[in-house]
Formats: sequence, C-alpha cells, structure tokens
Amino acid sequence: MTSPRIPEFIALDPDAIGAAPGCVVVFAEPGEALDPAARRVNRLTRGAVDRLVASAGFARLKPGEGQELAFPAGMTADLVQVIRLPRKAAAPETRRAGATAAAALTRRQGMECLVLGGARPHMAECALGLALRAYSFDDHRTAGNGGSAVGRLRLMLRNPERMQAAEAALRGRIEGVWLTRDLVNAPANVLTTTAFAERLQALAGLGVEVEVLDEKALEALGMRALLGVGQGSDAPSHVVVMHWRGGAAGAAPLALIGKGVVFDTGGISIKPAAGMEDMTMDMGGAGVVAGVMHALATRKARANVVGLVGLVENMPSGSAQRPGDVVKSMKGDTIEIINTDAEGRLVLADVLWYAQDRFAPAAMIDLATLTGAMIIALGHERAGLFANDDALCTALEKACAAEGEGAWRMPLDPAYDRALKSRIADMKNTGGRPAGSITAAQFLQRFVRPGTPWVHIDIAGVTLRKEAGALAPRGASGWGVLALDRLVADRFET
Repeated sequence: MTSPRIPEFIALDPDAIGAAPGCVVVFAEPGEALDPAARRVNRLTRGAVDRLVASAGFARLKPGEGQELAFPAGMTADLVQVIRLPRKAAAPETRRAGATAAAALTRRQGMECLVLGGARPHMAECALGLALRAYSFDDHRTAGNGGSAVGRLRLMLRNPERMQAAEAALRGRIEGVWLTRDLVNAPANVLTTTAFAERLQALAGLGVEVEVLDEKALEALGMRALLGVGQGSDAPSHVVVMHWRGGAAGAAPLALIGKGVVFDTGGISIKPAAGMEDMTMDMGGAGVVAGVMHALATRKARANVVGLVGLVENMPSGSAQRPGDVVKSMKGDTIEIINTDAEGRLVLADVLWYAQDRFAPAAMIDLATLTGAMIIALGHERAGLFANDDALCTALEKACAAEGEGAWRMPLDPAYDRALKSRIADMKNTGGRPAGSITAAQFLQRFVRPGTPWVHIDIAGVTLRKEAGALAPRGASGWGVLALDRLVADRFET
C-alpha cells in the first residue's frame, strides 16, 4: 500500500526561496499586487512572474489553473509554477490550485514542491488538493519503471502554527482517500477477500474496534443471500464490522455499509470479456467505508459510527449460484436469482439487515458500484442518491456539494416494485434493464426497516475513472470519503 505525502507547514523565509529545489509555486491574479513571496520570486527571475501574469494566456486561466516557468534564471528550482488565484479566493478554488501544483509534480518523478502561501486564506484546502492530486499507485511497478511518486511537499506560510489545529483532520482525510484509492486500484489476486479483511483489521491501531465474521458465523446468522454470491469462489466470504466510538456512550451510531465484491465476473451470467479487468473496482463501496473509518479515527471524530462491509468474490464454477436458484435472506425473505450479475444487492441486503438487527442505527448509508444503468443515467460525474428520508439526503447532498463530489437524487416509487415480482419467491433479484438503478434501490429498500433513515449511493460511475480528474489521477477516485467525513462532522458529531 502507498504512503501519503502529508504536506508540511513551514514559516515564511524569503531567503530560502531562491535555494528551494524542485518546484516553487506562487499565486497571482491580474490587477492585484503580488504578495511578498511572489515578489521575491519575481525579483529572482528578473521580472518573469510579472510578464507572465500580464500575458493574455494567463488572463484566460480560470482560478486555480496555472502556467509554468521552466528552469528559471536566478533560482535553484527546476520549475516555477504561477497559479491564478485571487487574494480572497474561496476554498474550492484554493483546493483546485493545490491540485494544479501536484499535477505538474506527477509528470516529474520525485520532484519536491514548495508552495508560497504567505497569508492567504484556506491554505489547509490547498494542502488537501496538493496531497490528493499527488497520489500515484505504483505498488506493482518495478523500480525505475514509470512510477510517478512525488517528493516532499511544503507550504511556506506567514503563520504556520495556525495550521496545527487542522493537522489531524487534514491527515485523516488525506490518508482516508489514499486508502480507498489503494483498495480500489489493487488487483484481485492481491486484494483477496481475506487480504481485504486483514487490511481492515489494521484500523484497530487507530482505536477502531474491528471484528471479522467468517462463513460459519454468516451461515449461523442466516446470511444466505450474501453467501450465495461467493459460493462459486475458492475465496471465503467475510463481513467486517468496524466500530468507532467517539460519541456519547450508548448513543445509536450512524451505519456505513459497503459492497465489497473483490472481483465480479458476473458469475454464471458471465460478463463480456472486454473491460472485465475493471471489475477489480467492484468493492468500491467497501473501500469508501474503510477510508471514512480511517479518517474519523485519525481526527478522533466525536461521533459513533459503525462501518460494515460484505467481502465476496463472484466467480463461475461447478458450485456457483445459478439463474433460477432461490435463496433466503437474513431477514427471511426469499429471492429468486434471475441474473447472477445482480449480486451486489444480495450482499447489501444481508448486511443492511444485520446492521439494523445488531446496532439499531440512527441512520444508514450504503455505497455500492451497483448498476451499469447508473453510468448510463449520470455518466462519470455524479453518483446517484436514493433515500427514504429527505433531511438525511439533503444533508448528504450539501456535504457532496461542499466537497466537490457530484451527486444527484434519484426517485424511489412503489410503482417500480412490480418489476421485482417473482413467480416462485418473494421477489426477484433484478427487474431487468428499464430503470435498472431504481429497481435495484427498490430491492434494497425492502431490507430497511420502517423508521430507519436510509440513503443508498450508487457509485458505479464515479469510483474508477479513465481520465484524470481535478483531484485524482486516472484510476480510483476515492469519491465519497470527503463528503461522508463532512456529513459526520456536520450532522452526527456531538
């Protein structure tokens, strides 16, 4: 697993700027005077910063975007990056500026970065953007074979001590997102169900209570819907429970529930070969839950939160579940299997019921790369939200918007339940192609008890990206860690 580069906050020292190696970042805005640190760089480079800021190209940049001065005369640095940022820029723009700086670093392996933040506001956001965009997953590259790890990251500030209070929260969020990305990016022969469970057990070092339920325990609980998904694989199925007790003793926790299909062939209803390699990401919901639990524990969140993930592998074999089979859920409902590739909802059904049965949570939020239909509906820019509680969903929407993690509420309606009617069982596991994401959510809602606030998040389109985003390189995005961490802080902390 990768180790995040946590930015350091250091005191403003104009004399050290000229000797700084790697990349030096300054902020500027046309029509505004340069701040003292930028003026120092401008003097060292004989007015190059002024000329760049006055150019037509710089004026066309959006706040947070930048241009580069390579091998600047008068400085040790290989690169000066001038990023457009008004002196009173908002937090999202400042975060984007940090990400812009990091994107330049990832093209130059091992390069250090010194950001001249001075007295500007929201420098913690700049540090967050810098660290998140600096991510690279090079675990399976041999030494010197195309990696993109960055060097030391530093922010030079007038009052760096003011950042100390935010350091634990910043570290937790960075490490949480990196953990989620590592898990989603990991190949399935490395991140097996057992290896995933072992990785989650490491959270005990942060004060999280971790319990791993094996197949014998799951059978005793009646989780036959979940077990049916994994019965065709040699990899054992697990449910991992992670409990963070940071709130009032005895207070009902928020339950976060993640789908953890470490590889999804589709089972007997096998997927097309083209693109199947991406199905290592079908445990994305479980990865987000892991990242959030890490973030909460690192910053010692004053909330009670329990994370539950169902870890299975969906494989075709002589023992695999078949279309036409009927399984009984932990709740007691029977489910006719129409398509073995509609497996995530079977995993979530049992874990949702178990969460309510054991913890009586104040609210539940599940995350899953559940349906291809979600990608058809919303593409790769937004996750789909389905909820039985307006207040909880609105709070989550606000948290997503604040963190720049796109989400869109989708409908729930009993009319869609007709598609789930089975001839031989209580329900079918899929309603077919029409409104596929909605019927999947309607299926899950059957395993939510009346009176329990619940949101289902379909993250199929936002978990893995073919192109780099604003805060992430190509690959796993870590979508959801920041928004859920904010939701806990805004709504569930005491």
